[in-house]
Amino acid sequence: MTALAALLVAVVAFIAPAMAIEPIKISRDDVALDLSGALDFHPNQGANFQVSTAPGSDGIVRRIEVEAKDQESSGDWAVFALANTTEQQIDRLIVAPHYRLVNSGILSPDLGSSRIAAITPSEGFRLDRQPSADADVFLLTLNPGAVVTFIADLSTPEVPQVYLWEPEAYKDTVNSYTLYRGIVIGIAGLLALFLTILFVVKGTSMFPATAALAWAVLAYVCVDFGFLTKVIEIAPGNEQIWRAGTEVALAGTFVVFLFAYLNLNRWHGHFSYGAVAWILGLMMIAGVAVIEPSIAAGIARISFATTAVVGIFLIVLLGFRGYDRAIMLVPSWLMVLVWLAGAWMAITGVLDNDIVQPALGGGLILIILLIGFTVMQHAFSGGALHQGLFSDMERQALAITGSGDIVFDWDVLRDRVVTRPDIGEPLGLPLNSLHGPARNWLPALHTDDRDTFRTTLDMVLEHRRGRVSLSFRLRGADGYYHWYNLRARPVIGSDGEIIRCVGTLFDVTEQKKAEERLLHDAVHDNLTGLPNRELFMNRLETVISIAGTEETVRPTVFIIDIDRFKQVNEGLGMSAGDTMLLTIARRLHRLLKPNDSLSRLSGDQFGLILLSEHNPARVAAFADAVKQAIRAPINFAKRDIVLTASLGLISWTSPQTTAEDMMKDAELAMHQAKRFGGDRIEPFRPAFRAYGTDRLQLESDLRRALERGEFRLAYQPIIRLEDTSVAGFEALLRWEHPRRGMIPPSDFIPIAESCELIVQLGFFAMQKAAEDLASWQKQTGETPLSVSVNLSSRQLMRQDLVSDVRSVLARANLKPIYFRLELTESLVMDNPERSTHILDKLRQLGIGLSLDDFGTGYSSLSYLTRFPFDTIKIDKSFIDDQSAKKPVLLKSMVSMAHDLGLSVVAEGVSTEADALQLRQMGCEYVQSFMFGSPMTADAVTRMLKEQFPLTQA
Repeated sequence: MTALAALLVAVVAFIAPAMAIEPIKISRDDVALDLSGALDFHPNQGANFQVSTAPGSDGIVRRIEVEAKDQESSGDWAVFALANTTEQQIDRLIVAPHYRLVNSGILSPDLGSSRIAAITPSEGFRLDRQPSADADVFLLTLNPGAVVTFIADLSTPEVPQVYLWEPEAYKDTVNSYTLYRGIVIGIAGLLALFLTILFVVKGTSMFPATAALAWAVLAYVCVDFGFLTKVIEIAPGNEQIWRAGTEVALAGTFVVFLFAYLNLNRWHGHFSYGAVAWILGLMMIAGVAVIEPSIAAGIARISFATTAVVGIFLIVLLGFRGYDRAIMLVPSWLMVLVWLAGAWMAITGVLDNDIVQPALGGGLILIILLIGFTVMQHAFSGGALHQGLFSDMERQALAITGSGDIVFDWDVLRDRVVTRPDIGEPLGLPLNSLHGPARNWLPALHTDDRDTFRTTLDMVLEHRRGRVSLSFRLRGADGYYHWYNLRARPVIGSDGEIIRCVGTLFDVTEQKKAEERLLHDAVHDNLTGLPNRELFMNRLETVISIAGTEETVRPTVFIIDIDRFKQVNEGLGMSAGDTMLLTIARRLHRLLKPNDSLSRLSGDQFGLILLSEHNPARVAAFADAVKQAIRAPINFAKRDIVLTASLGLISWTSPQTTAEDMMKDAELAMHQAKRFGGDRIEPFRPAFRAYGTDRLQLESDLRRALERGEFRLAYQPIIRLEDTSVAGFEALLRWEHPRRGMIPPSDFIPIAESCELIVQLGFFAMQKAAEDLASWQKQTGETPLSVSVNLSSRQLMRQDLVSDVRSVLARANLKPIYFRLELTESLVMDNPERSTHILDKLRQLGIGLSLDDFGTGYSSLSYLTRFPFDTIKIDKSFIDDQSAKKPVLLKSMVSMAHDLGLSVVAEGVSTEADALQLRQMGCEYVQSFMFGSPMTADAVTRMLKEQFPLTQA
């Protein structure tokens, strides 16, 4: 066997060197070595990687395996080897910069990230990572004559550059770059601040555009030099977003500066459209930068280069036309082109050294400095407007020209209207088409404004005095109407007759549209566009007044409230809730006929006036159609969300009925539908009015009940079928009202949920149950008992539920194993993803989780396996079932639960035969009045002392 082993080693030593990597020899004189070309990459190797080492000093090639233990590992690996040819120990730093402009690419550039997650040597432990914000730095030590193979666990598939630095030399290099970068950033900041001050002094468009460009350059340099991370905290991985954002900002402000400086809109309006479209496109790209930074940066780089090329074309074109601004920008733009050429050579890899990136950053500052000098020349060389003396007539003419108003001149004697400039141009009408007799304006006026226009002018002529202040609509060539306001006054001749009527016309279309929008928004919902409650009530009052005189008008009022809609907003977010409300509004609107009316009364409540149907059967069918329309699944984020609604309705029957009365009665019917569990239709009945008053009083009493200590817990035993011993208790909440006596939970729990007191009640129940169980254990010893508390939907959706449970256990000094929470199927299925997340955290605390009323809700086995329940409680309805299939169904439930590792509790067992049958099926526990009624905490203590007498030491 020894000979065979030696033979295998010899074969490996002979074959392996051909596959092993070549080590790089280093000496003490090597200050910085570029290892980029020496790395042997192995992509997509997964979490475990095997590789042959470089031949050691003994010439043997070994095979080693490395396992990725860093969360940043990408499954890509790189291998290199180093050989210490000296007789002394050598310390070196392996440095892999996160970002390099050099060879980063154009279309989808590499914007930098952590490159190396960890480095494992073939000898010894993993290399220690040194603190560095902009590079992965690892310290290694090579013993004299050692040959070590290093396996780098990569965070990204590519590593642009890896250097081997002598520590002190690397420190000096970093310090020198830091000084340079600090000087550049300081100059950039002062320049941006100065140009901003210049903008305040001279507020023309050129100066804010230049200041914006300077700030964008400052932001770019701060990110590129790693200064921003020292000012604000940037989460790991977000550097790419900031880098892409600054490049987009640089490209956008570059376009704005070129447009504003050359004042391109003075030459042609198309320049404005193109520039606005370009800038809007870059703003959209800025949004893309959050999702795909590399794509946004690539588009920004192409935009910057395109702007530079288009700019030189415009500068040459305008320079030949003698435009001074274009000529003065030539030196700055030549520097831009030189900088652009250098940047192109850097990102494509033509220039490949460490000086290029900081040099380009400094070059940007020089460009902005030269642009700033050019702009300052305009700021301080231009003289003030030559002052002159104007007559009153000239001053008024200048004021009208400056205001942009249209002069309206009606020569009454010749009956000729002239406008300057021609009003037909903004309307798209033929030139001078409205010049001539005043009647020529009538066809262009809106039909509702013609009489007012004619009458106003006639009144001025008749009374020979007064002023004209008139708003009217003129139809443009596109068929749309434009609002104009005419303000004019008559000119009286020597004979006392009016010879002219002169004034101004100005476009007030936007103002009128704004007024219409304000009027619309005042009576309509902003989200759905439906009428709001005020407009709904106004329409209802109108319909009721007509119903008193017209027998064919018999309105029916619906109040529609979406069930548990707050859970949608809390679980999926407000935007998801708004989307679903819009979907429901569209579905309901499709059910209406022209005479019907739909409104959004409040957040998740709609009102509907039905006039198209009078027959009770048809009204009921319409109500069912509304219910089904809301129940139809809504697809959101690749999920089908099913909503239900509670509908209350009332039909008009008496002329004395008011709109407020109908609304109140319909709302009472809707609340009654909610009281019965929701997802139902309730026509109004007079008895609801008494319940509504009673409900308000009950809600008022409920708010004070907690403070007065009116709530109690009753405990119903959970019995082991094997030996009829007590296994635990279910805590049941009871309200002892001082006047009404005991109020059942079915009456006050829905009210507590609607007035948001259920969370306080739930916390009280958990705290009290935990304290009682701890007290029982002190008196009877640490008995193997558990206490179960029911959980409401609002408690389950709270962020603080896990903290509340932990606090309850800590205050009661109770072990988590003795505490349980019970939830129904419908409760966890309202939001399965969030329920799973919260239940997992609760399970990690060590408490028990029971699925209550099993079989009455969704009963989805696929979801049952996802939830961390340890017990299911079979609903009483299955125990009471007298059909022949009852044993088969119960046995299937018990067997399935055991196969999933769950215990089974049967509820509502009323006969010995049922108990015996369940025990034979393997059911462990039972809970019913036959085995024990709910009892007080003191009664539980007495019972436990009898069953578990405390053993004295």
